[in-house]
Parts: sequence; C-alpha cells; structure tokens
Amino acid sequence: MQRNLAASATPSLSLSALMEREVVEPRDLIERGDRAQKQDQFALFTLPNYAEAEQAFVKLLEVNNLDENLDQHTRLQTVFESTVAAALAVAYSDEYQSDAAHLFLHRILYRINRLKFFWYDDLNRYTNERSLYLQTIRNQIEAAWQAWELSQLDAASLKRLNVVEILRDWSAADLDPELSDTGRYFQDEMTLAGYRKMLEIASLDGLVEASQLSRTLGGVANEIQSVMTRLLVEEYGVGKLARKHSTHFATMLSELGMSTEPEAYFDAVPWEVLATINHSFLLSERKRDYLRYVGGLLHTEISVPAAFSPYSAAAERLGLSAEAMSYWTLHIKVDKLHGRWMLDEVALPLVERYPHDAWELLLGYKQQRFMGDRAGEAVARAAKVADREE
Repeated sequence: MQRNLAASATPSLSLSALMEREVVEPRDLIERGDRAQKQDQFALFTLPNYAEAEQAFVKLLEVNNLDENLDQHTRLQTVFESTVAAALAVAYSDEYQSDAAHLFLHRILYRINRLKFFWYDDLNRYTNERSLYLQTIRNQIEAAWQAWELSQLDAASLKRLNVVEILRDWSAADLDPELSDTGRYFQDEMTLAGYRKMLEIASLDGLVEASQLSRTLGGVANEIQSVMTRLLVEEYGVGKLARKHSTHFATMLSELGMSTEPEAYFDAVPWEVLATINHSFLLSERKRDYLRYVGGLLHTEISVPAAFSPYSAAAERLGLSAEAMSYWTLHIKVDKLHGRWMLDEVALPLVERYPHDAWELLLGYKQQRFMGDRAGEAVARAAKVADREE
C-alpha cells in the first residue's frame, strides 16, 4: 500500500528560489529546513502516494495565474514537489528502477507538454501554458530523465561512424526486419481483448498524430523544410478531415465501439509509451536537437510498415472489418514513401549541411529505435494481461 508523504513534508521552496537557476538539483526539492535529512531518508525508503501527488498537480494546473498565486497553495505544492523528488531518486537509480516512479514522472511531463497543443476545449485551461513554475518542474524532470536515457547508449561511438553509410544501412535493415517475438505475438496470438487494449494505448498519440512535427516547421524556407511540410500535409489529409490519418484511427476505435475522445484511455498508457511521446515533445521544441529529432523521425517513418504489419494481420485474423484496420493499412502503404523522403531529401542533405554534427542524426535514430522497441514490449505486456482477463 502506498504511504502518504504529505504528513511529514517540510515547507517547499518558493517560486523565486526555484527559478534562480535553469535546472534544479533533485535534492533541492526535498531538502528543506531542519528536517532535510530525515525527509530525504523518508522519501527514499517509503513508497510515495503518486496518485495523490498527481491530483495535487492537476489542481495546481487549474489555479488561475499559478505563478502569482502559488504561495496560496503551499500544501498542494509540498505534496507534489516532495513526491517528484522521491520519484526522481528511485526512477533513475541503478539501485531502485521503480516503474511506478517512471509512470508518475512521465504523466506529469505529459500534462505539462500537452499544453503546447490546442485541444478546442475551455480556453481557461491554457492560463498557465507559459508558467515559469511548470517550466522549472519540466526542466527538473527532463534533466534527470534524459541523462538516464543517454546513459543506456554509447553515443560517443557514433561520432566515429560514416553517417551516410550507416543511415543507409540502418534504414534498409529496419524497412524489412525479421519478425520479432513481440511482433509475432501481435500477429499470431493477440486476442480481441488484447487488440482493444493495444488500441487504447496507441490512441493517445494516434488521435493527434504528427502534431509534434508541426512544431519544427517554422523558419527559413528551403528544400528540407519543404519536404517536412509535405510530410505534415499528407499526415493531415491535405486539409481534408476525412483523409487525416488521425481520422482513420478514430474510425478504428468507432468500429469496435470504443471512445474516440482524445486522451480517453490515458490511464491505460504505460510509462514506456509516454516516454516516446514526451521525447518527441522535447526534441521538437529544442532547435539545437533538430538533427536528433530528424533522426528519430526517419526511424519512425522507415520502421512503421514493418511495425504495423502484425497489427493489420491480427485484425484480419480476428475477422475485423477493413475500417477497423484502416489506420494500419494506410501507413503500411504510405510510410514506405515517407521513409524514402526522410532519408533522401531530409537526412542526407542535413549531413552535407552539418557535417560536424551529423552524427546526431544517428543518435536520434538509434535512440528512437531503442525507445520504440521498449514501448512495443510494454504494449505487448499490457495486451497479454487483457488476453488473460478476457
């Protein structure tokens, strides 16, 4: 059973103190006053109440002009910040590796990141979209998370590789790979209950597909930007809602009697999937990481036909209608073309334009492959649970 940190929480840092530096050290969020050492030990060796802390954060998001009124909500702030500190201490530690902590942190990051999109809902929900307090929390989580993600890859070795040759080799391999154990499960074993669970999880991104890509298109016009714009226009159905790729996903949900409301199945999404979404938010917003973003997008477009084929095969095996698999079949067809665009007309020209930094394309590609495989395995685990409960 989870234990509540609120009863023992010490006073939190003020907003001004939090904003004095761009990245706050993890312990700064819990080492407060005379009880700092005791609080630190308590956070490390007890299981925080992540649900309570997330609800506290949701209430903070709803505060009108949060930065100006934060001092009126010190209890919510304390509950939330002390739990963030505890989660950071165990999520990215070799000793702990807590899935619950990963999930909490990525749900918080997602709730902040989603404010970058317009959802056609109550305009008052965007009051805090430029909040410095939210920015501080986001930076704090991202700094620890990204360092942990990068530690799992040998990024330095990528600098010594022939970027053009490796991009071509990796793209060819990922366009037609051997079927993985995870893919074989989706294709041959997943039940209808598992298929529905997979759709629940995929809907979080599928219903707003390519939205992060739109964040990268502003700026000077050139051939690379034109190709990226062409890609977005195709993803958005050339301005026709019925042809928009997210509409095809909504159709799949409707065919199975499932909700088509965005974020309806947020609670079903594993942290590994949230991590890929938050990673896309991060890279698409940071122009310095443009090459990493493009490398990741290249992998996505190249690998989607092979990744979606088992889903389409499963839908056929389960006797579902063409509409109930239309999103998969569409992408299997068009993303082969999109992959060629990304390689030949975006990635390779960027190698010529940025020869000293081109290795970052490889980093983005390799990291997206790693995180995507991890997410796929998490989706399979969730689907298998649904299979057993059917």
